[in-house]
Amino acid sequence: MKTLIESQDLKIAATEEQRPSVRWALTGLSLSMLMSSLGTSIANVALPSLSRAFSASFQEVQWVVLAYLLAITTLIVSVGRLGDIVGRRRLLQAGILIFTFASIACGAASTLWMLITARAAQGLGAAIMMALTMAFVGEIVPKEKTGSAMGLLGTMSAVGTALGPSLGGVLIAGWSWRSIFFINVPIGIVALLLVSQHLPGERRGPAKELARLDPLGTLLLAMTLTAYALAMTLGRGQFGILNIALLLGAGVGFALFLHVESRAASPLIQLSLFRDPRLSANLAMSGIVSTVVMTTLVVGPFYLSRALGLDAAAVGMVMSVGPLVAALTGVPAGRIVDKFGTQRMTLVGLLGMSGGCLIQSVLPMAAGIGGYLTAISIITAGYALFQTANNTAVMSTIPPENRGVISGVLNLSRNLGLITGASVMGTLFAFAAGSAHLTQVPPADVASGMRFTFAVTTELTILSLAIDIGSRIIARRTKGSES
Repeated sequence: MKTLIESQDLKIAATEEQRPSVRWALTGLSLSMLMSSLGTSIANVALPSLSRAFSASFQEVQWVVLAYLLAITTLIVSVGRLGDIVGRRRLLQAGILIFTFASIACGAASTLWMLITARAAQGLGAAIMMALTMAFVGEIVPKEKTGSAMGLLGTMSAVGTALGPSLGGVLIAGWSWRSIFFINVPIGIVALLLVSQHLPGERRGPAKELARLDPLGTLLLAMTLTAYALAMTLGRGQFGILNIALLLGAGVGFALFLHVESRAASPLIQLSLFRDPRLSANLAMSGIVSTVVMTTLVVGPFYLSRALGLDAAAVGMVMSVGPLVAALTGVPAGRIVDKFGTQRMTLVGLLGMSGGCLIQSVLPMAAGIGGYLTAISIITAGYALFQTANNTAVMSTIPPENRGVISGVLNLSRNLGLITGASVMGTLFAFAAGSAHLTQVPPADVASGMRFTFAVTTELTILSLAIDIGSRIIARRTKGSES
């Protein structure tokens, strides 16, 4: 037995010598995650400049942001599945190239619609990078270090989100709006070199696997997600007939997608994977928790400016604290997850978020900036711990051949939560404050609307806790009956 173990250790050591540098590989993945998250946040600060440059309305330039988000949301599952089929490294290389060249096209755009089209292409590249970075973690790091790697990727995502507005403002002030897209080019080149040289090679060629693509399922899912995303974003939270029609269309499309997938010889998503109660719970919790996080971004600026009377610069500084906390806690959260396990830390993260939301729901205006930052810091730190534990739990249990598509589904659940939070929770906040014109609402009413909205987020985090505990009970019973 001892000889067998020693032989296995020698085999692992030899494999480690042959494997590319894990550190450089993680650096390449981190830069990919940074670019995709930076692309989400950096364009928002340029909207006023774009409106002036192209003599366009806010509704028109808003599509510079929406085109990017829609491309990611509708394509992320499909590109994850494609990576499982044709090889993740070559597809990730293609994604970085697409993102980099699309960034050049964005910066060189001479019309608004050229810019919007280039942003959609940039979103395709971002979808590939977001789906495949997490899928690679299981291939390049030992299982006991998965949490640390997930924490690092979470940190880079938070850094990109936090850095976007400030970096974008500096670049626009020093050069022009075009520079916020050109800044991606050197990052993309470095990321491509690291990915090409240090990620593990493909284990199989794509030629015989292309027949396994599911074009009908891919089309149905893309149409369904497009309808849902448009229903949540058009009208800026004001639901009309078009929004309702799009939601109904999304419901019908999802039903058709499930029908097609259950009969497909090689489905886009293996529906049997969702018989695992823990996986289904992880995805549901990801969507709910992302809705809560987006609430802080939607409600925060109005509460800080209207209720607390801060100017735009001060609001920006306070709002950057949340992403900064997420960036600082991501890597430590990964190490904690590795040490104490995903189940415990998922629970601790949700409890932290529940506590932060509860504090925010009873926060008096007299608590000022200090009270607000205390609650937001607790929510954000809890989210960083939850996300790291949840992502680790999902990606460490998925078979290698399905890591790409499940990584895409996991990212999709997060994106859908963010989209839903921006629309539904924003509408709820306006309703509770008493008017859709929040710039005209008295400070006390804005504070009241904030407290009511965070009372709802408290209930959502408690729902996530119930899903987490319930799925564990079901999983234990299922495991016991099988044994």
